[in-house]
Amino acid sequence: MAEDPKAVSVQDAIESERLRKAEEFIEQEEGATNRLSGWAGRTVTAIAVAMSLFHLYAAYEIVPTQELRYTHVAFALLLCFLLFPAASRFRDKIRWFDVIAGLTCVGILIYAIVGGEDFTDRATTPNRTDVILGVVFIALLIEATRRTIGPIVPIISLLFIGYALAGPYLPPPWNHRGYGFDALVGHLFITLEGIFGVPVDVSATLIVLFTIFGAFLQQSGAGKFFIDFSMTLMGKSPNAAGRTVVLSSFLLGGPSGSGVATTVTIGAVAYPMMKRAGFEKNAAGGLLAAGGLGAIISPPVLGAAAFLIAEFLKISYLDVIWMATIPTILYYLSLFFMVELDGKRYGVRGDAYVPEHSLRELTRRYWFHFISLVSIVVFMVWGYSPTTSVLYATGMTMLVSYLTRETALTPKKLVRALADGSLQSLTAATTCATAGIIVGVVTLTGLGLKFSSIVIDYAGGSLLLTAIYTALIVWIIGLAVPVTASYIICAVITAPAMIKLGVPAVAAHMFIFYYSVLSEVSPPTALSPFAAAAITGGDPYKTTLQAWKYTLPAFLVPFVFVLDPQGLGLLLQLPKGGSWVDVVLITVKAAVGLGALACAAQGWALRRTTLAERALLTLAGLFLVFPSLLEALIEAAIGRDISYTAGIGVVLFAIVLLKQRLQPLPEVQATGR
Repeated sequence: MAEDPKAVSVQDAIESERLRKAEEFIEQEEGATNRLSGWAGRTVTAIAVAMSLFHLYAAYEIVPTQELRYTHVAFALLLCFLLFPAASRFRDKIRWFDVIAGLTCVGILIYAIVGGEDFTDRATTPNRTDVILGVVFIALLIEATRRTIGPIVPIISLLFIGYALAGPYLPPPWNHRGYGFDALVGHLFITLEGIFGVPVDVSATLIVLFTIFGAFLQQSGAGKFFIDFSMTLMGKSPNAAGRTVVLSSFLLGGPSGSGVATTVTIGAVAYPMMKRAGFEKNAAGGLLAAGGLGAIISPPVLGAAAFLIAEFLKISYLDVIWMATIPTILYYLSLFFMVELDGKRYGVRGDAYVPEHSLRELTRRYWFHFISLVSIVVFMVWGYSPTTSVLYATGMTMLVSYLTRETALTPKKLVRALADGSLQSLTAATTCATAGIIVGVVTLTGLGLKFSSIVIDYAGGSLLLTAIYTALIVWIIGLAVPVTASYIICAVITAPAMIKLGVPAVAAHMFIFYYSVLSEVSPPTALSPFAAAAITGGDPYKTTLQAWKYTLPAFLVPFVFVLDPQGLGLLLQLPKGGSWVDVVLITVKAAVGLGALACAAQGWALRRTTLAERALLTLAGLFLVFPSLLEALIEAAIGRDISYTAGIGVVLFAIVLLKQRLQPLPEVQATGR
């Protein structure tokens, strides 16, 4: 029977409206920009292209640190004021006050660059002009940040400024000697330890280059290829829809680094297939959000915070990529477990997806996209710096795009890629610059050490409690601010506590990074689940709970970094006195534990679980993934040390599976309903 054209038209309109709502959440993450045309659009595009070309040049030729950071922030703030309206009623048109604000920022930074060493030498004793321009610049920076990511981070930065000024009047242990207004402005505005400190350095040297690389991949059609490849590869399996989301999230997330954008891109294509396969809409949305979340922790790009890890720890970005490899595999393995169990629960069926090309034909025609994806890592392994590696990888992406006519970066696509590369970095640039205020105040006042002492005192010196408190602090801060800001704040105020208790710095920072990522699925900033719900038509809060359920098993893994003596193995770091055998063992143990926790979270193993079976699966998973939580309780109860907790976990998991395997399957569960 032919479909009713009117019904099809209404359905298309509904799908279009859902996609529009989903894209609004991308705007909330990346800022709601003006839609400009005519001379205004061309001007902004020209500035954005110039910004990308400048950073590509800076990756090839040495540009002095101070000039690079000032120029980067000048470009970013000018574009922010031109693109991000002061309020929704001013949208889609550049206002005179936006132009003045942007040009004022540029003028102030030109003053700083022209001032050279004389300007930087006045950091401790700035003159009246320095102070006035510094105050104006800080105010404009805070306003630009408000426009791009909302009011929370600007408010926090103002509170930190207030803390620096009010030090002598605060009660112990929060008090400090205090700093005069001029000295504080000089520290934040003139030195390279405030606004133009480490976060801006990372934004100017790595983040913007990787967003340019991602834009080149997108314009060359790599994103579409990765989704098509996943759908074609998984299309014949009974649970093709769920598996496609997991695989495409991994492939697309690697070069994207954006959770919301990955969620929306994949959801627009994969949700119709998930719906036909029988996925409940909130569960489908939760899976899409969880898959998108993986973009922030997936090599080779990860999220912007990953670049900051390398800078804070003074290690190479390649080291960060290696450290993220096993946790990423475990994350997607956990998602895969959850998806397979969903397939049983919802009785999903194979979808009638007919690919445009066979897998062989698709790979033969577009194989070069895989080269673009891994080229960064290859160049870094060859010994090139991260900036040089991403520069060469961008050039390679452009060259290989000409292997087919449809992927070729024509002049129009090339301009779009250069412009998008800069525009997509603006949110990170303003976040990093404003976070520089927070970092500057923390280093100036010693707040990080004070805070770590307070946390350790509350925890009674217990590493387990310190880790739990740190996770809660990071999670709470992440409720209100984006991942990058959450990581920066917590890295300077909470990491010292764990390091003070003997946790290796790499483990402490990776722990904080992974819990900062939780902000993507935590209300009120749960943008990925809310975007997924807009696509599926599900309830945003139920979708958020589903996303939590999908990600919960994997987010116990960071505790292994800091609490298990062998936990460094998950970061591809040899444990003290250990070998690569320990790395393999801890990885296998965590993988099996995640399987048990996935069964517990879904209430399904080989079949629907009873309450007792679910409790045993939870215990099995905790014994394997997070044994420290249980060891302390058991040892206190029996009055002696225990070991081989992994063995207990494996036995419990095996008991549940064997019990379900030997019992006949009730008819009511045979349908999976």
